[in-house]
Amino acid sequence: MDELRLWIKDIVRNGILNIPDKGFSYFENMAKRMVDAQTPGLANMVRNIGKSNFYTEGWHSPFIDKLAAIYMVLEGYKNIDCLNEPQQQEIKSLVGFTQNQEALKEQTGLTDTWLVLCKQIVEVDTITTERNWLYGTTSNRYALVLQFIVNGQGATLALTAGMFIQAEVVFYPSVAPLRAIVKKQVATNASSHFTSFNNWQQVSETETVLSSVMPVRDGRPFIVRQLIPVQYNNHWWLQDAEQKMMRLKNGQASIWKLLALSGGNAIDMAVIGKEDNYEPLGIWHQNEYRVL
Repeated sequence: MDELRLWIKDIVRNGILNIPDKGFSYFENMAKRMVDAQTPGLANMVRNIGKSNFYTEGWHSPFIDKLAAIYMVLEGYKNIDCLNEPQQQEIKSLVGFTQNQEALKEQTGLTDTWLVLCKQIVEVDTITTERNWLYGTTSNRYALVLQFIVNGQGATLALTAGMFIQAEVVFYPSVAPLRAIVKKQVATNASSHFTSFNNWQQVSETETVLSSVMPVRDGRPFIVRQLIPVQYNNHWWLQDAEQKMMRLKNGQASIWKLLALSGGNAIDMAVIGKEDNYEPLGIWHQNEYRVL
């Protein structure tokens, strides 16, 4: 970790204008050093910086944000004894420490009808990572269930975006619990009940509370009522009922399907992101959840 801290300080000391010229190996070599140090969480954060689009105008700001996030995790771990228990668990998770899932399953979880909002798949070498985003229709809680699948092996859970499951979910210890494991699962019928945020202001207020307790975190899902996709200044945005807009994170990745289903009208939508960048996961079309 001291090596990574020095690496970050060297970047800041020398400036970032020449960072695009350093190439992929500059970040990958440090990421591998973190893997060797058994801190895979930090390795992923370093790799994520290396994936920055240096050809996009204004890349400097998100690059510095990501660099600062790694430094905060390093400082948090260095001073971990000064933090409360949930914060300690959060920092250890970000560094890459694992927690015994069998011990978690001994705890009482949250039983609900969960809607699988989205499944994101990332393949690195021989490992496939599934990020399953769940929404509890009764509890109004969100959960992230990860699955790590080695090539040639099957997944433990068969989750499909848009499906509903009746399941008991146990959350990992955290100041803002999100990651979880499924303790028990049975299939269930669809549910049309959900609780949404009325506008972007409410989302921003929730984000402020989350950032105050844990400034280093990934994006999380939100269900927002009556959003309209609009184009402004050559970018796509999601506009709420109060005419406030939030920029789409991935530009036009799913915009055409969104426009086709919504017809340009306001529609309830599940999004994922943080701060000022979000991307749509799915919408409620004719009282049915449709994955984008």
